Amino acid sequence: MERNPFAPAFDDLPETIAIFPLAGVLLLPCGRLPLNIFEPRYLAMVEDAMAGNRTIGMVQPRDKTRREITNDTPVFQTGCAGKITEFSETEDGRYMITLTGICRFDIVEEVAPGRGYRNVRACWNSYADDLMEKKCLDLNRERLKVLLKRYFEIQEMTCDWAAVEDAPDGRLITCLSMICPFDAGEKQALLEAKCCHTRAGLFMTMLEMAACGKEDCRSQH
Repeated sequence: MERNPFAPAFDDLPETIAIFPLAGVLLLPCGRLPLNIFEPRYLAMVEDAMAGNRTIGMVQPRDKTRREITNDTPVFQTGCAGKITEFSETEDGRYMITLTGICRFDIVEEVAPGRGYRNVRACWNSYADDLMEKKCLDLNRERLKVLLKRYFEIQEMTCDWAAVEDAPDGRLITCLSMICPFDAGEKQALLEAKCCHTRAGLFMTMLEMAACGKEDCRSQH
């Protein structure tokens, strides 16, 4: 069984939450996301979070072509809340934090902004299971390793295979889903997967599609 030690009781989840729209970044329950905070509005967001419940909501912008993310940039309705579990300040005034994912949420509406950053009213009802202990996924590790090797070769990525072998199923799929460079729509699909079993199956399918797509390109040349 796997349980997130930072997960609060469902009734303790906040009604409103600050959101951090960040393109190409995925946070999942139990996942760990290191962030380098330097924009004034997000420095203020972190300060306010540290003074309160240490919770920030990660969301993806809908339009990946927009280079600048403003407070009116459309975002996906579903995000994942994370708790600040590591914090340090650099000499040049940046904050280095780690968010540990606790629970997904749906945005109901935007509310009065904070000090330059966006706040939303969150609905957690569809994701109460994110706070529960998870059973082993019983992954087909051999199939996963074959697909990962193909995918990492295509992406020219390296992998710590010992860490892959040692990680529990749920933690492994969470980590891989977060670090693999899928596009925004694919990342959102992984986030919105009904449960960890569905996410694992979807992740494997994405690896297969990426590998097949590359092989098709090779066969045409």
